[in-house]
Amino acid sequence: MTATTTIQVVGVKDTINGLRKIDPQLQKDFKAQAARIAQPAIEAGRAVYVRVPLSNFAKDWTNTTTSGKRRIKGFDIARAKAGVRMKFDTRRGAVGVILIEQHDQAAAIFEVAGRSNPGSKLDRNLRNAGYPVSPGRTRLVGRAVYKARRGIEDEMKKMVLDAARTVQREL
Repeated sequence: MTATTTIQVVGVKDTINGLRKIDPQLQKDFKAQAARIAQPAIEAGRAVYVRVPLSNFAKDWTNTTTSGKRRIKGFDIARAKAGVRMKFDTRRGAVGVILIEQHDQAAAIFEVAGRSNPGSKLDRNLRNAGYPVSPGRTRLVGRAVYKARRGIEDEMKKMVLDAARTVQREL
């Protein structure tokens, strides 16, 4: 389970895929540069995890599903911070190209708990602890990344335009 926030710049998918057609190394360089530019948003996503949201979240728990029982590690601040990562998704049906995801299972559960069942006991407890959630949003990481993205959009747009010119010139 991952909680995902996207940063979308129109034309990026075509540009990234066009770079791969020209030279795979160009695509690798583009992705490396984009990762450097997006680093402030990733750091902002990591910075929001400063404490365990509820005391019981730190304990391991068992999730019973139709396929059996599954152990889930408790919420850990260091793991939550390390779980914030960037991923590229250039598939045809992808919602965004640059995704900032939460890969730590406990942190991802915390981020989305109560969205599908507002008013549940867990949702009420998290809201009372100061962690509200809106439908379709995450509790902390989404807001942090959204605020930080404004600082990286201009650099990202410039990089995409340069790469698009390269693709047009070579094709």
